[in-house]
Amino acid sequence: MSYEFGFRVRRIDHVGVAVTDLDAALEDYRERFGGRCVHREVNEEQGVEEAMVAWPEGSTQLQLLAPLRPDSPIGRFLDKRGPGLQQMAMTVDDVDAACESLRAQGLELLFPEPKRGTADSRINFVHPRDAGGVLLELVEPAAE
Repeated sequence: MSYEFGFRVRRIDHVGVAVTDLDAALEDYRERFGGRCVHREVNEEQGVEEAMVAWPEGSTQLQLLAPLRPDSPIGRFLDKRGPGLQQMAMTVDDVDAACESLRAQGLELLFPEPKRGTADSRINFVHPRDAGGVLLELVEPAAE
């Protein structure tokens, strides 16, 4: 199937929130909002420990991101802006096609090639200046 932009966005995948204490944030989202942790991992390459929080009746998840070190992207984000909304992610069928199409439109992507993301997904990011001030993550889920 062809798409007008060369790729298809399937849905909003998750919203990323930078936190200083992952365990405390997980407890807050469980106690206050009824969310449950459905996945947790450390991504050394990106310098982050992350957890995905979900609710029974929704498909979009909340990604809590805590830095492994101060010089990681999340560490720098927290130092500059403090805890809070860090990015929005969209599920795409083919992250390579999405990157190619967006670059052809003149948009800046953060990585020359997609990287490994949560649960072995493939990801890249659109620079906020090209996405209305939002750090926009493109997520191609791992093959099942």
